[in-house]
Amino acid sequence: MPLTNTLPTADLQALDAAHHMHPFTANGALAEKGARIITRADGVRLTDSEGVELIDGMAGLWCVNIGYGRHELAEAAARQMRELPFYNTFFQTSHVPAITLAAKLAELAPDNLNHVFFAGSGSEANDTNIRLVRQYWALKGQPERRTIIARRNAYHGSTMGGGSLGGMAAMHAQGGMPIPGIVHIDQPYWWGEGGDTTPEAFGLERAGQLEAKILELGPENVAAFIAEPVQGAGGVIIPPESYWPEVQRIVDQYGILLIADEVITGFGRLGHWFGSQSYGIRPHIMTVAKGLSSGYQPIGGSIVCDEVAQVVAQDEFNHGYTYSGHPVAAAVALENLRILAEERIVDRVRETTAPYLAQAWSSLSDHPLVGEAVSRGLMASLALTPDKASRAGFAMEPGTAGYICREYCFANNLVMRHVGDRMIIAPPLVITNVDIDMLIDRARRALDQTLAHLHRDGLMMAR
Repeated sequence: MPLTNTLPTADLQALDAAHHMHPFTANGALAEKGARIITRADGVRLTDSEGVELIDGMAGLWCVNIGYGRHELAEAAARQMRELPFYNTFFQTSHVPAITLAAKLAELAPDNLNHVFFAGSGSEANDTNIRLVRQYWALKGQPERRTIIARRNAYHGSTMGGGSLGGMAAMHAQGGMPIPGIVHIDQPYWWGEGGDTTPEAFGLERAGQLEAKILELGPENVAAFIAEPVQGAGGVIIPPESYWPEVQRIVDQYGILLIADEVITGFGRLGHWFGSQSYGIRPHIMTVAKGLSSGYQPIGGSIVCDEVAQVVAQDEFNHGYTYSGHPVAAAVALENLRILAEERIVDRVRETTAPYLAQAWSSLSDHPLVGEAVSRGLMASLALTPDKASRAGFAMEPGTAGYICREYCFANNLVMRHVGDRMIIAPPLVITNVDIDMLIDRARRALDQTLAHLHRDGLMMAR
């Protein structure tokens, strides 16, 4: 069957329903509704099988940083496929794309993060991190340091390891997660959980939970703390400014390894190459994926500091993936990094588009349905509420208002995701100010329609 679209949408939807199991989906309900079929894309826009053009406010899945349709990446893949389509990095073997990409990441990464263990995704890389930190402490003569502390409502992938590190209750309800040796503390979500405290005091309190958990477990039993600089799939939860400096103090004081999950925030999303640089975080390990290749090829990895890498190198590390450092994926990632650097896309985010988005996005805070409108770099979120003053949730099932708003966004040709009753965006980094204006206009229209829908159905009631 050819890969170009030669079938009517209904036939494609029927084939999809018959054979394709979608992630994070009730596939029975989707089969009745019919999936939206995306057929092509360019820049920040998608086109579906009906010819409808949408602004992609989510950069695919937080990943298409340089935008769609960059032929240079296709050409890099084709060149590499002709020269060396695959070889593994087991058996004391390497190849030029993996070597070159590892060196480039060491050059871009902050401080002493000079070593890379490649994976096929962020989920795999976070599984690697569990093994890395436990092996590190075992070789240091402290094998009892196995427990990893993470945050509730964080997302670190959906494998058994990554899903356990994440703090998503719905994921933990299925499949026996979390695995042993992983515990969770509360997230730094001031708007939804801060009560009457100031953001500064709340940030210190939530960071203080890390210290309390370390003392409860015993510092001699704690291997690491893992966190996203800004929580992405949790709803673009931007921590108070007081949060990360206190976390850094705590991990330094107790000698705990710090893992910064940069799968979303890496490669320009917050206006620096890595989100850790935006917050002054000094991690021992950074998890990367998504923007590493702008989603053009599946690739991820762990960027590891000198100390951890040198200790782990003392013995055989019995871990790896068939596609670690896949030559085609590595070649595409290198071309992606070249474009990000030579076209100054990261600088443009920091200097131009992020400030413009911040101003435009904040204008949505005057909408009757919006409790807060916040952004950091090119990540932004809206909290929907029936009562701005009390920051209340809706009396109905959480996420109902968000889902209604998401459907109106699609109807207005805008891809904007909902997480519970938060609406979130993370557009391609090449988005222009004109595109942002159009995105804001469509978002406001969807909010108006959502508000009218909620009033009509008697759903604007506070919990």
